[in-house]
Amino acid sequence: MPRQTEHDAPGFELGADLCRCVDRWLDHLRHIDGRSPETIKAYERDLRFFLAFLRNHLGYAPCLGDLDRLDVKTFRGFMAARRKDGLTSRSLSRTMSALRTFMRWLAGQDIADNRTVFRVAMPKLPHAIPKPLTIAKASAVVEGAAEAADEWIGARDVAVLLLLYGSGLRISEALSLTTRNAPLAGRDVIRIVGKGDKERLVPVLPVTCEAIERYVELIPYTLAPDEPLFRGTKGGPLSPRIIQLTIARLRDTLDLPATATPHALRHSFATHLLSAGADLRQIQELLGHASLSTTQVYTEVDRAQLLRVYDAAHPRG
Repeated sequence: MPRQTEHDAPGFELGADLCRCVDRWLDHLRHIDGRSPETIKAYERDLRFFLAFLRNHLGYAPCLGDLDRLDVKTFRGFMAARRKDGLTSRSLSRTMSALRTFMRWLAGQDIADNRTVFRVAMPKLPHAIPKPLTIAKASAVVEGAAEAADEWIGARDVAVLLLLYGSGLRISEALSLTTRNAPLAGRDVIRIVGKGDKERLVPVLPVTCEAIERYVELIPYTLAPDEPLFRGTKGGPLSPRIIQLTIARLRDTLDLPATATPHALRHSFATHLLSAGADLRQIQELLGHASLSTTQVYTEVDRAQLLRVYDAAHPRG
């Protein structure tokens, strides 16, 4: 049997009571907590891996009563098994967060009250520092995207990448734009709903507006006001994978590092603004970070520039 990867959640039977609870929890994440579709999908997959492990461990389909009897050894055994499957510390940490969220919800609903999972140490995570592109490389990526077989596809990819690099959008945020809320007809600010349904206003550069208008002129499909702005070759919503593949194609052509991804353009947006002297709080707002500590990682990326700004601006410098 081939080894299951992080993206291949197992299929198996659960006790009817536990199955209903899982469905209710996912509905809670979706409608009450307002978690993003990506987070819900990841949490569901993580929980399924744990319940599949528990089924093998018990020798029968687990039910709610089995969750009340879970001990530290069981959780540690699951973590060891996932490590053996090749899961990174970051992915394993998210998995354990999913299990904690599920067990906390069960307790809050008076369904089960087993706090053992909170006694299990979370994996230590490496200190991650964003890996932005240089200004020249970021510009080259945007320009290179225009060289597509179909002119309208090249125009589309340029427009998407300019939203990532010019406005700091996540790729999911860029692809969630509809024709109605797109920066068209002189609109240079857009309202974005990001992680946790957090809303923010994002300015859009004139060059980005022009690129979007050109794409709209060239696309061979009708763009209804409330339908996705960016479309695939067959007219359906554009998949993030297509943009990822576009940048992957440009890596060899432009001699880009392996870290060059759509998200690296968002990192580049923040880093280049910081280098130009932008305030960290302003960058936090533009990126839609809930906490300033999340934005502060960019100070490590461009520490030399920050020191130059400090020396030039401090009255005793």
